[in-house]
Amino acid sequence: MTSEAAHSSPARHAADPAAVAALAIAAVAAATLAGAWFFELVLDIRPCPLCLEQRYAYYLAVPLALVVAFAASRGAPRQVVLAGFAVLLLAALANAWLGGYHAGVEWKFWEGPTDCSGPVVDLGSAGTLLQRLDSVKVIRCDEVQWRFLGLSLAGYNVLISLAMALMAVWGIVAAKRA
Repeated sequence: MTSEAAHSSPARHAADPAAVAALAIAAVAAATLAGAWFFELVLDIRPCPLCLEQRYAYYLAVPLALVVAFAASRGAPRQVVLAGFAVLLLAALANAWLGGYHAGVEWKFWEGPTDCSGPVVDLGSAGTLLQRLDSVKVIRCDEVQWRFLGLSLAGYNVLISLAMALMAVWGIVAAKRA
């Protein structure tokens, strides 16, 4: 292979570290969502409201990371790629914070949202209480439904989100070098 062929557009962009970083973020986010749906749909571990909120960052990360990977591999302006990685970094860090908050609620370090933790105060009238109890299943944010090695799913969300943040930093560094 000649030196000119090695620096041709397809060969150069196929191994672009920024594109690889973005694809890694997309793959991790998609795998995390698949895992969450597996726990919910196959193992019948229902998500609480905080669990559902933690999925938003992954719903954003999958398509955005794919767009960033495409842009990086096609030689898009550096500012565009950097902006995409910046949004991915902020989403991952915010999600790590949310997962840490949720884990703290589970460990009873602090109070959680009133809609899914703490005492249930409004049960309605006594006549409809049995009907309401049969029709409503409240998934509490302050009760852990599953743990592995001492961590709940919220704890694992923190670790996964921090890993995605590191991948975004890797992408930023790679895009700046390009």
